Amino acid sequence: MEVHLRDLRYFVAVAEELSFARAAQRLYVSQPALSKQIRQLEQAMRATLFLRDPRGVTLSAAGTVLLPQAQHLLRSWDDATQAVRAAQAHDSQVLRLGMQTSLGRELYPAGLRHFAEREPDWRLTLRLYEWTDPSAGLLDERTDAAFLWLPVPTGLEYRVLLSEPRWVALPSAHRLAALAEVDVAELLDEPFVALPQQAGPAREFWLAVQERQGRPPRIGVEAGTPDEAFEAIASGHGVHLLAAGNADIYARSGITSRPVRGLSPCQLAVAWRTGDRRPQVAAFVSSCLQAAHVSGSTV
Repeated sequence: MEVHLRDLRYFVAVAEELSFARAAQRLYVSQPALSKQIRQLEQAMRATLFLRDPRGVTLSAAGTVLLPQAQHLLRSWDDATQAVRAAQAHDSQVLRLGMQTSLGRELYPAGLRHFAEREPDWRLTLRLYEWTDPSAGLLDERTDAAFLWLPVPTGLEYRVLLSEPRWVALPSAHRLAALAEVDVAELLDEPFVALPQQAGPAREFWLAVQERQGRPPRIGVEAGTPDEAFEAIASGHGVHLLAAGNADIYARSGITSRPVRGLSPCQLAVAWRTGDRRPQVAAFVSSCLQAAHVSGSTV
C-alpha cells in the first residue's frame, strides 16, 4: 500500500471541514478532483473513511482512527520540511519572494534597501507567479514571502502595505470608456476577464461578487496572468477590475481605465507562512512596512 502526503492532506481537509466543497476551496482544487483522490485513498487503505449521505459527510470509524495519526504525521513532516528549508536558506543566504502583479509604487526597491540595511549578507530573489497559485509559491514552500492582494489563502499571515480604490479596465471603444467614473451597477451585466477558478476567493473579489447582491458574473474569458488579462481586454473579450495604482503600470494601447463607484478598496499585503518565525522573514516584513510608511501608502 502506497499513500502520499498529498492524499493525507486531502483527507485531513475533508475531515476537518466535514464538507467536500469547503475542503476543495481550502485546498484550491476542484471538488471532483478531491473526491477522486479520497476514493483512491480509501481503495489504497481498503477502508471507508467517510460516510456520505444527502445531509453531509461524517467520519467513519476507520476515518476517526486515521485523523489524529494523519494530523500528527503532517505536522511532523511540515516541521521537518521547514527546518530543512530554513537551513538551506541560511546556507545560501537567499530569501525567495513571490508576486502576481507588478508592484510599482517604489515599494520593492525601497523594501530591498531597508532589508539590506538589516541583513547585509542576505540577498533577495523575486519571481512572478500565475493566478493559479494564489499564494505565489508560499504554500508549497517555493517562496519565503510574497506580495499578495487580499484575500490571501488560509495558512498564511500577512501585513497590509497599502489600500487603494478598485478601477475597471475597459476596451477603449467600450461605451463606458467615455465616462470619468463608472458606477458598479453599470458593470454587473458586462462580461469579465476573470482570474482562473484556482484563484479561489481572490477570483470572487476581482469579480465584485460581494457587490452583485446574488447576481452571477458573466465570464468572457479566464486569464492566468495580468499580461493575459490585458491582452484579452484589448481584444474585446471583457472588462477587468484592478487596483488604481496598477492602471498606469499596465497602461497600453486599446485599454482605458476608470474609477468605479460602489466598490470597497483593494489591499496589497506582504505575506508569509503561518508559524514561520525566521528572523530574516521578519526583517523583510518590517522592511516592507517601513517602505510603505515612507511612501505614505501604509494603512
